[in-house]
Amino acid sequence: MLVISSAELRNNMKKYLDLAKDETVVIQRGRTETFVLSRQERLSPDANLASAITADELLIGIEEDIRKMFSRKVKK
Repeated sequence: MLVISSAELRNNMKKYLDLAKDETVVIQRGRTETFVLSRQERLSPDANLASAITADELLIGIEEDIRKMFSRKVKK
């Protein structure tokens, strides 16, 4: 385990990302914040990601909502 400052990480990002492949790098930010940098093979999709929609689906939904809003105003 290696402990470094946030400034050291910022100045030598590639070095510490490479080191984090094989060991844990602890980043100390000020006196009260500590972060751990370590390698993770692959993130598993969670329920939120599985239920996500694409940008195209979002645009279709937005267009439908806008059409509904304008059609309500015209009818009144």
